[in-house]
Amino acid sequence: MQRIFEVLPAIAASPSTVLIVGETGTGKELLARTIHSLSPRRNGPFIAVNCGALPDTLLESELFGYKAGAFTGAAKDKPGRFALARGGTLFLDEIGEISPALQVRLLRVLQERSYEPLGSTRTEKSDVRVVVATNKDLAEAVRRGLFREDLYYRVNVVRVELPPLRKRKQDIPLLVEQFTSRFNRLQQRSIRGVDAEALSLMMAHDWPGNVRELENAIERAFILCQGDFIGVEHLPDEVTLHYASRAATSHMQGARDLLDAQAIRTALARNGGNRLAAARELGVHKSTLFRRMKKLAIIPPNMDGRSRSRHKE
Repeated sequence: MQRIFEVLPAIAASPSTVLIVGETGTGKELLARTIHSLSPRRNGPFIAVNCGALPDTLLESELFGYKAGAFTGAAKDKPGRFALARGGTLFLDEIGEISPALQVRLLRVLQERSYEPLGSTRTEKSDVRVVVATNKDLAEAVRRGLFREDLYYRVNVVRVELPPLRKRKQDIPLLVEQFTSRFNRLQQRSIRGVDAEALSLMMAHDWPGNVRELENAIERAFILCQGDFIGVEHLPDEVTLHYASRAATSHMQGARDLLDAQAIRTALARNGGNRLAAARELGVHKSTLFRRMKKLAIIPPNMDGRSRSRHKE
């Protein structure tokens, strides 16, 4: 992340198209907004469009706008997102979801800096900085024929890869502190932070939903926590699964130790405290038996105080 922060000013100063790659929830739109805020276009609008949330026909009219009468229900002109973002930045999220036909139109806009609204015969200039994002492997999509190669090279001028949270877990305490501070302001609370055990579980979790999942977990904890610190009991089940698994493992190990201790004591009693004979009866090597006895603090029944002290040493 520090390397990304170092190059952000140079990226922001450039007019080139930016491709942000990262898993869902890594903060791609936040990074796009940061690029906009550092750029010469910072005083212009920042317009975000989720390409995967709209059907193809609706997405086309959303991006390029339309003229009255262009289709049934188009009673008046409507500017598209390219027009609304004039002088600023247009952020196209989930760019890998758009259809091949719409990819052709988008390629023309990026190459020629112009477009035509639906139903119009007049070409309009595009004065926008385009930033696109995806959680897909566009190079693989190109190989499979799902994404145009020429459009891929056009959007892949400047590439920024956001690492998933599981690969930068040292950021978790900082993010937790940030979210805690923000939710304290929003909800007028005074939670001081996360206790050590809860933070340990959060560090052990892989966070498949990345930073968004972590933010949601803290927001949920704010609802349940009535004290000063967020604890294990306030975390979602997906995070505490590690805690439950660890507790179950500890319980199973305790039960296994109890059974082993009973079997060893019984074998020693039947063999008059003779550890070699007890090891043969139990079917284990004598050194294995000695290690288990030491771990379980088992003393042969016929050892005197002097031998017992020596055994403990």
